[in-house]
Amino acid sequence: MAYWLFKSEPGTWSWDDQVEAGNDGAEWDGVRNHQAKNQMLAMKKGDLGFFYHSVNEKRIVGIVEVVAEAHPDSTDPEGKWMCVDVAAREGMPEPVTLAQIKAEPELSEMALIKQSRLSVQPVEPDAWEMICRMGGLKKPPKAKSAA
Repeated sequence: MAYWLFKSEPGTWSWDDQVEAGNDGAEWDGVRNHQAKNQMLAMKKGDLGFFYHSVNEKRIVGIVEVVAEAHPDSTDPEGKWMCVDVAAREGMPEPVTLAQIKAEPELSEMALIKQSRLSVQPVEPDAWEMICRMGGLKKPPKAKSAA
């Protein structure tokens, strides 16, 4: 899988924070769910993901790239949890809301709808392309790992 969705509460870590982290990116830390951890273990450098503001906003606001594969999460003193590093690549010209995604029958099987609480989740290539277009990206970026 080359496409993902990363959910964050904007009051904890926002798109602006991600952009400020620069090209080296930052750890996607603090994930304490085994399914989300397994998703991160499957990620490859060059994979792309949507950056989703959860809670009140519920919208995709940008695209990040995995810049470091799974490694121990520095916020876990017991060393049981993993994380990846992601860097901001581009903002969505028009943020795509959860309501817009739910309104598209072709997106009804997305984990964002089926497993709404999962903080890190896969995105199928067709859904990636569609959401990128919904967000105003004329040419959806391709994951380097998918090439």
